[in-house]
Amino acid sequence: MIKDTFMASIHNDVSLNVPADQVWDAVRDFGALPQRLAPGFVTECTLDGNARIVTFANGSVAREVLVDCDDARQRLVYAIDNERLKHYSASVQVIAEGDKACRLVWIIDMLPNELAAYVQGQTREAVAAIHGAFPPA
Repeated sequence: MIKDTFMASIHNDVSLNVPADQVWDAVRDFGALPQRLAPGFVTECTLDGNARIVTFANGSVAREVLVDCDDARQRLVYAIDNERLKHYSASVQVIAEGDKACRLVWIIDMLPNELAAYVQGQTREAVAAIHGAFPPA
């Protein structure tokens, strides 16, 4: 098999020193990215049915469609459908690590592979914003 035939997969495992329920409450608030989850990285977010139109600090805009929101597993799945991406599916799961800490696991599977470096750079900036939204108590 040739690796280039596989889809790019970007993994972010973010440790946060806040309770999982607090982080999950922000993740599941699908329309509140700039206020609650990624302030500064996301500058605007408007709901459009089961989708959100997200404007990023660099000026790019994406339509993210809510696929699933599972409160029991604290897992949210969304997809992006646009002319640049053949496939983009992402999941964000919050995993408790005791009463006062958690991990946010964000996995993105995407095509074309040529955009993976750009998306990975964007996710690094998003992770920094997430850390800013949840400073240690």
